[in-house]
Amino acid sequence: MGHTYTPAVHRPASAPERGRFITFEGPEGAGKTTQAARLVATLRERGEPVVSTREPGGTKLGEQIRELLLAPVGADDRPVDSLADALLFNAARRQLVAEVIEPALEAGTTVICARFADSTRAYQGYGGGLPLAELGRLEAVATAGLRPDRTILLDVPVEIGLARKAPDDRTRFETSFDLSFHQRVRNGFMAMATAEPARFVVIDARGDADAIAHRVLRAVEPLFEEPAADHGRRAGEPNPPDVRTSP
Repeated sequence: MGHTYTPAVHRPASAPERGRFITFEGPEGAGKTTQAARLVATLRERGEPVVSTREPGGTKLGEQIRELLLAPVGADDRPVDSLADALLFNAARRQLVAEVIEPALEAGTTVICARFADSTRAYQGYGGGLPLAELGRLEAVATAGLRPDRTILLDVPVEIGLARKAPDDRTRFETSFDLSFHQRVRNGFMAMATAEPARFVVIDARGDADAIAHRVLRAVEPLFEEPAADHGRRAGEPNPPDVRTSP
């Protein structure tokens, strides 16, 4: 009796679970770089694949734009127009999303970014006076609708944050803008957090660095317990349930 040949069925490998996108925001001197690095180290110790990046920067083009944007200006230099700032930040952002963030998320890697689009809304919008709707349109083009899964807002009073920065570590935004500008920026961050409580977790950045790191970890841990379908949301899609941390 003959045998019927049945070709082997090769099922395509399932797509990897989409990575989590976590951003750190806050006024100057809040400790975003420090806390982002600590979270990266903790997640890697737990076996999570993680990409760490920053804004502006993270790519060759982005780092070149960063130098232009953050370099202190001379006494005789004219102020940079807020819209010019916003356009440059979004140009760097577009390259970062296309080159680093989106490919990593698609590969199932968590991305942790020190600053993202919320900073442009805070600085050029609330601080510089540009219409938020106009900045929203720029952001939509630059990010193709990509939104963070969780945003850690490290909050600190303006005077304390600015005093933390060493003289040789001050950027144009610290040397060329007055306290009222930075207060508007801080207020803007808090307004955004109030408007999106499901995405933002506000943490007082005046405390002990270890305690802050513990609260940051508590704020992001629920993301790693959610199914893959809950990640990779685009603009206009619902956010996850609110997450709050206690001291």
